Amino acid sequence: MSYFYPAKEQKGFRQVIPVGEKTAYTGFGLLNLAAGESYGAETKEEEVALVLLAGKCRITVNGQTFDNLSRKDVFAEKATAVYAPKSSRWEVTAISPKLEVAVLSAPAERQFAPFVIRPEDVIFNHRGVLNWQRDVYDIMVANVEGKVDRIVVGETYSFPGQWSSYPSHKHDTQNLPYECQMDEIYYFKVKPTEGFGVQIMYNDDLTLREAYMIKDGDAVALPAGYHPVAAAPGFQVYYLWVMAGPHGRQLTPNDDPKLKWLQNIPAMLK
Repeated sequence: MSYFYPAKEQKGFRQVIPVGEKTAYTGFGLLNLAAGESYGAETKEEEVALVLLAGKCRITVNGQTFDNLSRKDVFAEKATAVYAPKSSRWEVTAISPKLEVAVLSAPAERQFAPFVIRPEDVIFNHRGVLNWQRDVYDIMVANVEGKVDRIVVGETYSFPGQWSSYPSHKHDTQNLPYECQMDEIYYFKVKPTEGFGVQIMYNDDLTLREAYMIKDGDAVALPAGYHPVAAAPGFQVYYLWVMAGPHGRQLTPNDDPKLKWLQNIPAMLK
C-alpha cells in the first residue's frame, strides 16, 4: 500500500487525503484561487484549520470575518491560520493574484468558536543537534488547548543535508505516559523547488518499510510507524503537519528504542 500523494497542478479545491482514507483522524486538502475568486464549504462533523501557504485573503466562518490575512510564502514568514469548528461554514476569498491555502481536518465531537492564529501567536522551537537539526513552529498545539477538539497543526523546516522527525519516533499506540495514539499527514515544500528530500516509514518488525522521494508539493499519509525525513544537501525541506487521534491532544511521541542512545548526545556536547 502506498501512502504517497504526488503533487498535481490544480485550480480551486482538491481533497488530497480525505479523513478515513489512509488516516482515521486526519484529512488534507489544498485550495488554489486567483484574485477575486472565492471557495466555501461546510465542515459537517469535522473541525478545520485553514493554513495560509502563500498569498493574501479574507476568511469568513459562520459570518465572522477575518481580514488582512497574508503570507509571502512558507519560507519567508510564519504561519497565519483560521480555525473553523464542526457544523459550520467557511469561505475563503483571494485578494492576491495567487493564493494557496491548506485545508486540514479532523473528526470533532465538541464545537468551539472560530478564531485566527497570526504569526505572533505561533510558537517556535529549535530541535536536534549535529545533523538532525530543524526548526519547528507550533500553529495549533498547546497554545490552543481548550479551543479545539482534536486537531494539532504545525510546521517543520529541515536544514539542508539534515534529518528531522529524528531520532525516529512513532505515535500509533495508546500507551501513556510513553505514547499517545495519533495519525498524521505531511505536506511538503522544497527550496529551491528542483530539490528533494526523502520520507521514510517503518515499524519494529519491518512489515512496514517504505521510502519516498519527496518533491515540492507532495504529501504523505502517516497512519502508523516511525517516520523520519531527510533533506538532500543544498535544499531546505519544509513540511506542514496535522495530527489527531482518539485519546486527546497530548503530544507524546515514542522514539525507536534502537535509537534512544542518541538522546544522550546533546548533554555530551555541552
